Amino acid sequence: MREYVVNFLNDFDYPEEAKKELIEAYDILASDDFCKGELDEIMKLYEADIKFDYGIIFKKTPEMEKKCGVHHYKSELIVFILLSKHLKALYKAEGIDESIWFNSMLDLKYKLFECKAVKNMWGSFVAWWFPGFFQLNRFALGRLQFETNAYDQADYTKDGKTVKKGDTVIGVHIPRTLTPLDKPSYDAAFDMAREFFKDKMNGAPMAFTCCSWLLYPDNIDILPEKSNVRKFMLEFDIINKFDDKPGEYADMWRLFDMDYTGNFDDYPEDSSLRRAFKTHLKNGGKTGEGYGIFFA
Repeated sequence: MREYVVNFLNDFDYPEEAKKELIEAYDILASDDFCKGELDEIMKLYEADIKFDYGIIFKKTPEMEKKCGVHHYKSELIVFILLSKHLKALYKAEGIDESIWFNSMLDLKYKLFECKAVKNMWGSFVAWWFPGFFQLNRFALGRLQFETNAYDQADYTKDGKTVKKGDTVIGVHIPRTLTPLDKPSYDAAFDMAREFFKDKMNGAPMAFTCCSWLLYPDNIDILPEKSNVRKFMLEFDIINKFDDKPGEYADMWRLFDMDYTGNFDDYPEDSSLRRAFKTHLKNGGKTGEGYGIFFA
């Protein structure tokens, strides 16, 4: 599997420093009987059942850290790189284009960069997010990611179409790709999703939903009219919101690349978006998540 890990890191063009550290970490894990045994067991569990309890991974990796000294942020990313080999075979068996596998596995790299920015370490501190891809439920299509889930909000009706609690909807996720979230890119992604998921809807109306800090209604007052994020928000009818409690600011690390320290002055302001949110927070503005929906 070492060769697979090396090829994966090369194929996805990981930074040289990250490649060096991750390969060294893999070698340490693979050379220890206990840690190698844990990796082998996880791979066997996944190959036997892609819906297995992924919590096992997050129980084992801290134990591996104690035994081998490899930080669990690194080992958790390595685990999912290893599992991506079987996932690729599953894509082929299901007749899903390999380019979608590649685009989906780019998320591991996006989270690698987030971990470096926020925690100053090559790895992933949000590996709990990955199982959706590995269960063949979440797919990266163009600029966005999509997955099927059960609608859990109040009944929604528009233009003669209705979605009710329990109905299947297409959840939308906005990965941090370091590329613009502009209308041409997300329109193309929605078009791809309409085609990809059409057979899963069994003739029911296709509704796209998104629950994100980017859709929090108060953002409209922060963002300029030309903002891509603002334009993306307006694609949705925002039907619910969830306020952060004072001092939580749960998702602000996604924007500022740092955990909240208790002092907004610590936040960087090297972009118009960061400056706008920093001013908003310092003035007592609220943050949270908004839940949006629209019919395809």
